[in-house]
Amino acid sequence: AQLNRLGGQAIGLCGMDGQLFQAVALDEKYGLVGSITGVNPEPVENALMTGYIPVVSTVAQGMDADTAYNINADTAAAKLAEALHAEKLILLTDVRGLLRDPMECCVDAIAGGVERVHILDGRIPHSILIELLSDQGIGTMLQKED
Repeated sequence: AQLNRLGGQAIGLCGMDGQLFQAVALDEKYGLVGSITGVNPEPVENALMTGYIPVVSTVAQGMDADTAYNINADTAAAKLAEALHAEKLILLTDVRGLLRDPMECCVDAIAGGVERVHILDGRIPHSILIELLSDQGIGTMLQKED
């Protein structure tokens, strides 16, 4: 709703819409938390082709049971970026970039074909613009080696 109020044309998608995300149980001890086994990017591609900004909730269709699974949002974003053959994945966080080990989903996205992953502190005004349009940047960038 906020994107629409700001002049965008947003549409909400659930990870179960069009089987956008498919998953199996991660581990019984976590309850209904899943691990993504497949991504169908078509619902997102259709939204983008018609001028909408897709806002995706990270719920997945259970492939091992008749249920829905909650999915880690960073992991879902990385898997979706891979399926869309995205050049960049930008993760907005509430920390000042990556200080030590890279997040697993970022490494997986790079391994899956995403050229660059940016981890930015979303609390900093205009952090995306500063990162993408300045030489110095403001966050952490991982990129595929040549």
